Amino acid sequence: MTGTMWVVLVGLCLAVFIGSVPSESLAGNQDSPGESNKPQGFTTKSGCYGNVMEIMTRAAECEKTKERMLSYCGVKASYQMAETDLEYMSKYKPMILEVGNSLCMDPAVIAGIISYMSCYYTPTTFNWCEMGPSFGLMQISKQYHNIEGAWNSKEHISQGTRILIHMINLVMKKFPSWIQNQHLKGGIAAYNFGIVRIKSYADVENGFSNDVVARAHYFKQHGY
Repeated sequence: MTGTMWVVLVGLCLAVFIGSVPSESLAGNQDSPGESNKPQGFTTKSGCYGNVMEIMTRAAECEKTKERMLSYCGVKASYQMAETDLEYMSKYKPMILEVGNSLCMDPAVIAGIISYMSCYYTPTTFNWCEMGPSFGLMQISKQYHNIEGAWNSKEHISQGTRILIHMINLVMKKFPSWIQNQHLKGGIAAYNFGIVRIKSYADVENGFSNDVVARAHYFKQHGY
């Protein structure tokens, strides 16, 4: 057999082999391990105040899950509540991403807070956001803050996020020896009940901060 015939034969064999390999496999090899399995829009960006994905959490307390008619608690419940909210959250997602990018705050954390406050998750609860001592998607206290924007506006989300960042900075000042992710979780806790009540990291480990962090984990894996 001549050299030319060998080249042709080898070329035909390679063509048959490549044609038998699924196109998804060839494309998948271009990515890092596991990258192709990440949900569309997945991002590892965590903002300037820590990485929420690295924060451990015990997640939702049973008292909170009863509000959503769930018979179980913990991380599974937090994920379920975040999943329930995902469809309704979609209308606010562009604003959440824009505010997060502008203020260098992880959008998943913002979404986690909004989901926990949950004054929007069914159409019948819209008006509740404008009633009581707190206001809007992020339930900003009317007692301590001058309200900015409508209850579901970008201005409102921005104000709530700035308050969260302020709380993180207060925690950093009060506990300079803590690591960044502890400051982030401390700021989330302080967003709910203020900086004065945080005397040690044990005070940070509460139902609100744990539930918000767990929901943020879910939203991070769904494009926030």
